[in-house]
Amino acid sequence: MANISDLIERFLLDTLGEDNSVNISRNELASYFACAPSQINYVLSTRFTPERGYVIESRRGGGGYITVVRVNRSSDETIDEILNRSISDGISYNHSLQVLERLAGGGIITEREAKLIASAISDKALIAPTVAKDGLRAGILKSVILRLLQENSEE
Repeated sequence: MANISDLIERFLLDTLGEDNSVNISRNELASYFACAPSQINYVLSTRFTPERGYVIESRRGGGGYITVVRVNRSSDETIDEILNRSISDGISYNHSLQVLERLAGGGIITEREAKLIASAISDKALIAPTVAKDGLRAGILKSVILRLLQENSEE
């Protein structure tokens, strides 16, 4: 059975459908799912991130309404954002999974490639001091993504 976060995410994705944005009331959504508004915030901040192709716009004084916007970018813009802003000098494993999910979802890499990369950059695979893992992971992730893009463009 799915947990409440999964249900909220699925509901928002279904509501968004093919549209590029959807307005929601945080309090109404919390009431619908019989959960605290902070649970809605959690789902929005972890599941609807720029790495996954979304931007959340919140209006103060607007009755708690939030707009979920799907960002449609060309693959070049997506890759540039990921390599230069999302990964930067260090990236956590969970954040890197979001990046890989976005790349695979956008058809930039395959699901298989995403899974292989995820295995290679996991905390278990990186035998290094904890403080160095995020930087090491970022370097590996950038290198592998660039290599895959190079291979794909040569095909």
